[in-house]
Amino acid sequence: MDYFKLNTDVFKKVKQLRERRDRKIVRNLVKNQIEFLQCNKCGNTILKSDLEYNQFICPKCKNHLRMPAEDRLNLIMDEGYTIIEDEDKTYNPLEFADYERKLKSAREKSELNEAVLISKGSINGNQCYCFVMDSRFLMGSMGVYVGEKISRCFELATRDGLPVISFSASGGARMQEGIFSLMQMARTTFALRNHSEEGNLYISVMTDPTTGGVTASFASLGDIIIAEPGALIGFTGRRVIEQTIKENLPEEFQSAEYLLEHGFLDDIVHRKELKEYLGLILKYHRRDYGNKVVI
Repeated sequence: MDYFKLNTDVFKKVKQLRERRDRKIVRNLVKNQIEFLQCNKCGNTILKSDLEYNQFICPKCKNHLRMPAEDRLNLIMDEGYTIIEDEDKTYNPLEFADYERKLKSAREKSELNEAVLISKGSINGNQCYCFVMDSRFLMGSMGVYVGEKISRCFELATRDGLPVISFSASGGARMQEGIFSLMQMARTTFALRNHSEEGNLYISVMTDPTTGGVTASFASLGDIIIAEPGALIGFTGRRVIEQTIKENLPEEFQSAEYLLEHGFLDDIVHRKELKEYLGLILKYHRRDYGNKVVI
């Protein structure tokens, strides 16, 4: 009995030491601002620096996690690309309560002026314009200034006779701007049409999530439409559709794989293969523009 009690006491002390050690480790991690992220698919906890090194792909289940816009540009574009900056603007036509505070908070957290970055550069030596949406900024929603920046990207590319590559990551139109946000669907589509009528190439890359008004406009109008594995792509939410049609939808409904199977996508490309894939498409479609050779 004494032997059993002695061992029980030892086990308790060992457990206490472990708990103290674990708390100390956590305190050190917090003190040094070491961040962890959790995979939304398998629940695996990953050191943020490791995740960044692995291009925001879960090392356990290979899930493609959502990626900040600037990291995306660094992954896809050759060195020396230019981000086309815009002034910091606030637009609140409906005087929506708390909207300006949310914009300020989104800018501080994401370090972006808006939910999209536009850039000019090259991919494996092939010049192009590129715009990347960022779901950290109010879920990548499309308001007036997002529509303005996307339209400007197409206009600049039309002027220079260059292809455009888009990376969609959006919850759709920005509800705080009402009808003005919905107008951006037509605005971006018009700029895209002008770009297309000049014989220029447009590649649409759908990432997780691509939904709502973005899906119903420029994201679905690419000459070539591809997606990342497992991306959520659709117009309205799954539950809304099920309640409307009074039927249960397939488990894989609105996934990139389901859409590829049903002809909505041209291909699904792994993130680590995306730069090479896009570079080849740009190379195959490279052409002379008048007396100026675009390279």
